[in-house]
This record gives sequence, structure tokens and C-alpha cells, in this order.
Amino acid sequence: MTTLDTPPVSSLGGALYGGLGLPLAFLALPLYVVLPNHHAREFGMPLALLGALLLSARLLDAFIDPLLGRLSDRLFARSVRHVLGTGALAAAALAVGFAGLFMPPVRGDAALAVWMAGALVLTYTAFSLLAILHQAWGAMLGGDEQQRGRVVAWREGMGLIGVMVAAITPTVFGLPATAALLAMTLALGWMAWARAPRPAPLTLRSNDAPADANLWHPLRRPAFRRLLVVFVLNGLASAIPATLVLFFVQDRLQAPNAMEPAFLGLYFASAAASLPLWMRLVPRLGLARTWLVGIVLSVMAFAGAATLGPGDANAFLIVCALSGIALGTDLALPGALLAGLIDEHGDRGHAEGAYFGWWNFASKLTLAVSAGLALPVLALAGYAPGTTDPRALQALVLAYCALPCVLKLLAGATLYGLVIRPATRAAPTPLLSRSPS
Repeated sequence: MTTLDTPPVSSLGGALYGGLGLPLAFLALPLYVVLPNHHAREFGMPLALLGALLLSARLLDAFIDPLLGRLSDRLFARSVRHVLGTGALAAAALAVGFAGLFMPPVRGDAALAVWMAGALVLTYTAFSLLAILHQAWGAMLGGDEQQRGRVVAWREGMGLIGVMVAAITPTVFGLPATAALLAMTLALGWMAWARAPRPAPLTLRSNDAPADANLWHPLRRPAFRRLLVVFVLNGLASAIPATLVLFFVQDRLQAPNAMEPAFLGLYFASAAASLPLWMRLVPRLGLARTWLVGIVLSVMAFAGAATLGPGDANAFLIVCALSGIALGTDLALPGALLAGLIDEHGDRGHAEGAYFGWWNFASKLTLAVSAGLALPVLALAGYAPGTTDPRALQALVLAYCALPCVLKLLAGATLYGLVIRPATRAAPTPLLSRSPS
């Protein structure tokens, strides 16, 4: 049996822990959105070669996450000092890799391809390791549902600030300044993390087998597999509209280009503003039921988007706000549920990395699959950017609005059927029971 104290985490402690979430999220937008366009336009890299490099690197990134999770557990088993030291090395490698991607010292397709492949592997690996260490640390802080939710909310809230800053930095200040800002925020985030509340010391009875002894340990937990199914379905429902939103805005709504930052900014700002409100609901409903409320709200928002057409840009702002509020539950509650599940099974303190390794693997694979399915299916349906064909635009609406609604409803039904209902039958459990008021 595992013995761990769970001291409360103050707001200052949550902010110190969550600070590293800002640069980790800041990195994503330039890496996934700006990088392909930059290399195609600035260096003339062929799109087929560029696409193959990005896809290969992203798949490798997803498949190494479980291995990095196991490494995380071994580092935590040694000492917090080893975790922070490895985190510092990963942060430095991440800053170097990011700068190398956007400011390569070589030219020519072949040389650029080799350089880019190496820089992508370095950047993705460093990012994944640092993120898993940070997530595992947060899960080890423990506490009741409300505390777990607050810890994740601090991390994701700081991440949303990072996304909003990243949305304007490359355009307004340029890529060299973006790389410098990333390096600075990584350094500050690491220093805050080093001063954050630390996981309580772990003591194991001699007859306890270490949970990190096997890479597949988390997948042997039925509760984890059930939660992972919900997470994947919900992730697909969120990733598909993220891939298609600009096509919907430009071709279905025919909105001015100047409004695109307003749509995205309102979406992420609403998510950030909603986090404290969702956290207030958790003590009354529990984490899982609060997440279910967010799923229902998201379905309502995207159902409304299906009724919009040319000239409805202002109405789409309401959709962005509502779906952004719903996003708050997707960001904070699944990770908190996972932390509670780890705690329930006695795996806290020695297996968080393994769990979050598989968790991140599923998340990244979901992103790759969503883009790989949505765009080819739309092309088969006759859609192409800039089209005015009513049938093609109807296919776009179905892909952007209807398909996510179906997937969200399926995720909600699965959450209720596989997570909420079994736990309710089994009597109150820490995963779903209400937190003390």
C-alpha cells in the first residue's frame, strides 16, 4: 500500500507549478501552424517533402511518449533533483531545437530536409519529456477532486495565456523574437516550477511491486482504458473542427480576414475565463459530471454553428464564446480525473509518467488521425478551398459541425456509461464523489 500525505496547494503554489504551462503551450502554435507555411514560402521546400517530414516526426513523437513516461517514473523514483535537472536539460534542448527549426543555417532541399528532420526530433522529444515530467508532478500533488482540478486548471490556464501570446508574437515581432521569448519563458517557467509545491515523499511496503516495472501497466487497468476511450472520442470531436475552422470561416461564413484573430482570441479567452467557474461547479457535481455538462454545452454550440451562413460572422462570435467555455472542461477535468484514478489504484508516486505517456500518445495520435481523415474526406466530397459549390459547402458544414456533435454525444454517452454509472453503482469513490464543501 502507498502512503502519501496530500497537503493543500495554495493559489501561489498553483501558479508556480502552472507557470511552465505557458511556454509549453506557446510553442504549439508556431510549431504546428506557422512552421509549414514558413518553410514552404521562405525556403521553397516542396509541400510533399514537407508533409512527409512533419507526419513522420509527429508519428515518432506520439510513439515514444510511453517510453518517455517510463523514464519519467524512474527519474521521480531517484529524486526530485533528478526530475528538475532533466527538465532543465529538456527546456534548453527545446529552445535550441525551436530556434534551429525557424532559423536553419543551411539551404537547399536536401540539406534543409536533413536539418529539419534532426531539429524536429530534438524539439518534439524535448517537448514531450518536459510536458510528461510536468504533468506527472501535478498528479503527484494529490488532494481531493477540487484540488486536483485546481492544479490542472492552473497549468492549462497558463497554457491558454501562452497560446494567445503565440497567436500575435510571430506576426508582430517576428520569428527571432518569438524564439527568444520562448527561451526566456522556458527559463522563467522552470525557475517557478523549481519553487512549486513538491510531491510528498513516497513510502512503499516491501511487498509492493513497483508499478513502473512494466511499460504496459496502465493499460492493464480497466478504469484507465475506459477513461482513455472517452478521452480519445472527445479529442477527435475537438480536433476535427480545429482543423477545419478557417475553411468554415472563409468559405461558409465568408467572413473578412480581419475577423479571424477575433474568433480565435475569443475562443481561447472564453476558455481561460471559464476555468474558475467550472472549478466552482466541481464540488457540487464532481469532475466527471462537470465534464459531461461541458460536453453538452459544446454540442449545443456546434449545432448552432450549423445554422450559420454567409454574413453571420457576428453570430459566429457567440459560437466561439460558448465552445470556448466548453473547452475549459476539456482542458482541466480529464487530466484531473486521470490523477484521481492513479491515486485510487495506489499508483501515485511511482507510475504517473507511464499513465501520462499513454495519455499523451492517445492525444497526439488523435490529432494526426483527425487531420488525416477530415481533409481527404472533404476532398472526396468535392470541397476545395475557395469553392462556392453548395454541395461542397454542405459537406464542409457536416464535417465542421455535425461530425463533432456526433462524436461529442458519443463521448458523453461513453463517459456516463463507462465512468460515471459504474462508479455510482460501486458506491462513492474518490474519482466521482463530491468534494467536501
